[in-house]
Amino acid sequence: MRELSQRYDYENSARFGGRLNAPVLVLSDAAGHLGRWHRASRRLELARRLVLERPWLEVESVLEHEMAHQFVDEVLGVHDETAHGETFRKVCAERGIDARAAGSPVPSGETTVGDAAAERALDRIRKLLALAGSSNQHEAEAAMRRAHELMLRHNIEVAAARTDRHYVLRHLGDPERRRTRVESDVAGLLSEFFFVKVIRVPVYLPRLGKSGTVYEIAGTHANVEMASHVFAFLLATAERLWAENRHDARVRSGRDRLVYQAGVIGGFRDKLLAERGDLKQTGLVWVGDRTLDAFYRARHPRITTRRRMVRVNGAHAAGREAGRTVVLHKPVERGASGAAPRLLR
Repeated sequence: MRELSQRYDYENSARFGGRLNAPVLVLSDAAGHLGRWHRASRRLELARRLVLERPWLEVESVLEHEMAHQFVDEVLGVHDETAHGETFRKVCAERGIDARAAGSPVPSGETTVGDAAAERALDRIRKLLALAGSSNQHEAEAAMRRAHELMLRHNIEVAAARTDRHYVLRHLGDPERRRTRVESDVAGLLSEFFFVKVIRVPVYLPRLGKSGTVYEIAGTHANVEMASHVFAFLLATAERLWAENRHDARVRSGRDRLVYQAGVIGGFRDKLLAERGDLKQTGLVWVGDRTLDAFYRARHPRITTRRRMVRVNGAHAAGREAGRTVVLHKPVERGASGAAPRLLR
């Protein structure tokens, strides 16, 4: 409850200009909803099972959703519309809150599938990545380049069409572990090449009574699926290459592990940059997704950046060489491995 109260205060300041008066926060055992704003008693309820059993992303999403209801009710004084009417949807859109998170449990089989064109593109990319796992290096490299081209072409066409797009969120990384430089490098690579926005955010672990951090990625369903796969693939690949090459003469000791693995990610980035340069010659130039940028800025109104020093030595150079040979492969499964139902859709 202390953590929820602090989160309420932060969201009130960041998203609502401090205009909300603190309600009575309640953990409810009611089975019919995950969150509820009750005007008469000024109670903002969250389901106990939500707070204790679901990822903190979902807890925060339901909290923000109910705060939007409170804002419409007490600050704007709008009482002649339906609960999720025009004013409520506008308040949510302006503040990066998902108005569709209706505070009701999501059926276990329900997932976000996105539009049909995006799903067809993702299916084709899955097939190409399966070919990229070929033992024939030439075939594997060609399949990866083709997958890269297809991803770029699809996203350029979608951005140019300026059609309405729905964005989804996902958290990556184990919140119980400290984030590493390697994870940070992979997160940056996702933002640069895989059409998602990435930020490191704090999360709370109520059963452990402690805080941690994870990477939050935002984008279309297809792009979030791809980025999630790339994140897991590159971390596993960096670990595998370290195990295979840790006896390289340029590696001085086990302390060079993270430096070597960061080099692997840097080498793979070099490869993607070269491919992107080749695709630019064909007229495929990515200029960004302004709609996603606006969604990201509304969701995170207070963003801070930090600079860090990068140690480059022989181990880093060895890792970079290995990274340039990495071929992204294996099909992207439908949904995150072992993922539970998500409230945000």
